[in-house]
Amino acid sequence: MRWSYRIATIAGTDIKVHVTFLLLVGWWALIGYSQAGPAAALTSALALLALFACVVLHEFGHILMARRFGVRTPDVILLPIGGVARLERIPDEPRQELLIALAGPAVTLAIAVVLFLVLRLSGSNADVSELSEHQPFLAFLVTVNIYLLLFNLIPAFPMDGGRVLRALLASRMGLLRGTRIAATLGQTLAVVGGLYGLTRSEPLLVLVAFFVFLGANAEAAAVETRAAGEGLQVRQMMVTDFRTVPVHASLNQAVDLLLSGEQREFPVVDNLGRTEGILTRDNLIRGLSQHGPEATVAEVMTTNVPTVPPTLGFQEALDRLRASRLPALPVVEFGGALVGLLTLDNITDLLLVRRAQR
Repeated sequence: MRWSYRIATIAGTDIKVHVTFLLLVGWWALIGYSQAGPAAALTSALALLALFACVVLHEFGHILMARRFGVRTPDVILLPIGGVARLERIPDEPRQELLIALAGPAVTLAIAVVLFLVLRLSGSNADVSELSEHQPFLAFLVTVNIYLLLFNLIPAFPMDGGRVLRALLASRMGLLRGTRIAATLGQTLAVVGGLYGLTRSEPLLVLVAFFVFLGANAEAAAVETRAAGEGLQVRQMMVTDFRTVPVHASLNQAVDLLLSGEQREFPVVDNLGRTEGILTRDNLIRGLSQHGPEATVAEVMTTNVPTVPPTLGFQEALDRLRASRLPALPVVEFGGALVGLLTLDNITDLLLVRRAQR
């Protein structure tokens, strides 16, 4: 089952909605309906959608600042706890990450100020000390944007405040150590917040704490991986002892190859040895059930598989492998010769060895 669905693309960045966000909109509308009927349900849903429009603008603050430093953002995912903009890489300098992290809260602050001025100019009561979620629509948006600003500045990595802290630490002690400290603090705050939410029967706070804890762990692991692979090239990570399967081979023959060793992904080659695609174990099993054992590999293999050169650097090679959503990619030299397989398992084993040696 897919958990995220693209609803729009803005300036090259996909806007995706997580299934749980849709459930939140439905739950919010149900609360409004139980209080005052269909009109209140619609108003509640629209208020929540307006809030998340502000969240998207917040995320595009990060995105536009990141682009100034040459960092792309493939997508933004809307979750019940807010938006998550996925940067293609960590900025090269701590100062860049600091500016990217602050750009989102700056947009939120600007939204709150503009809405506040609109309320003042329209003659509405815009005393911030008296604003609450029970006031009119614009006042509600001012209130929640102020809450959003303060919440995002909490130094709990990987939230904006935590990224600001990581950038400041990294400028003094390096990215790896700075990330470790920021992630540890973020997880500590997540545990404290989660326990507080449990004692106060605040399920949303518990959910936020859960996502922060997992996010801090994932970010720290990504930086650890990047540091462990620094200086590596594909030629040092690839599998060189592998077997290929002819494009005209039957699935029965492919089964024999699968069962004869530990290899699970097979480059598919033509009569001249050129790579035509890749046959994964999933391809093979699905092909057997749908086409039978006499079908050819060409009918079930994955085609248009990206290849990687043996001189490609670690991080770019890892990004290509993950983006392909395949368990392995063929390693092809400039002349077209197949020289290896790049697999996530082999990369993981190599990184474990390098860490142990250090």
